[in-house]
Amino acid sequence: MPLTQDQLAEIEAARANPQPTLRAVAPGMEAHLYKAHPVLDHGFVRVIDYMGDDAAIVQAARVSYGAGTKKARDDSGLIRYLMRHWHSTPFEMCEIKLHVKLPVFVARQWIRHRTANVNEYSARYSILDREFYIPEPDALAAQSTVNNQGRGDTLQGEEAARVLEMLKGDAARSYDHYEEMLSQEGQQGLARELARMNLPANIYTQWYWKTDLHNLFHFLRLRSDAHAQYEIRVYAEAICDMVKDWVPAAYGAFEDYRMGGVSLSAKGVEVLRRRLAGETVTQETSGMSKGEWREFEEVFG
Repeated sequence: MPLTQDQLAEIEAARANPQPTLRAVAPGMEAHLYKAHPVLDHGFVRVIDYMGDDAAIVQAARVSYGAGTKKARDDSGLIRYLMRHWHSTPFEMCEIKLHVKLPVFVARQWIRHRTANVNEYSARYSILDREFYIPEPDALAAQSTVNNQGRGDTLQGEEAARVLEMLKGDAARSYDHYEEMLSQEGQQGLARELARMNLPANIYTQWYWKTDLHNLFHFLRLRSDAHAQYEIRVYAEAICDMVKDWVPAAYGAFEDYRMGGVSLSAKGVEVLRRRLAGETVTQETSGMSKGEWREFEEVFG
């Protein structure tokens, strides 16, 4: 079950006691409050709180730009201008706090995004639940032969079944020993902060994660990319669905300029100019490395 009975009771209590507010609200995000969006086999993402909306971005930008900006461009156009020119502080005026349940190995990737406030479930004080991430068979992939941090073809048949059995067996055995170390009849048992070291990286943890929109966009650009690891990408995709309802104008600009756009080096710009002028350019005459040229060709052919 993604949410515990205590968490469900907390949500129901909050939902049953709505409060009037004078602050700006985003109707699209209001619809996500008190809902847990399932991710993977036992995980979820849910919005705890948020601040700001598209109008907050515009308001902050116009304060910094001074009078007269309102007449120069409409709100959506201004947001697109800010995104296009890599402005950051107006997007920092919006914040979001998420409750996330995720496997520990995903959390260790996620925490590399250090521009956030995090409060994680403590296994020093509490006992972790017997919940582990076990991939679906179609997510069991071999190591890529061309990418040291990527996946190759999906495992098949007996090999896939063997790997699944090892994952399930190792997780169950580790948790059995964890429980035995914590509470043994007639003995004190090992401290929780020590017993947890025996647990595997696919056990689930939970945290509250708060960040501003500028840094959230950076997280989503990297983690919802097709090259990101599947197990963190599905969390990023779930968050994307929430953000597009929260700040639709900003998310539209983000999709256009960050997710759908490309960044070119000075050499890349020069190659395009030479091609447009009718010149044939090869990797050897471009000034680019083989890796740079391959990436350039993937976009421009």
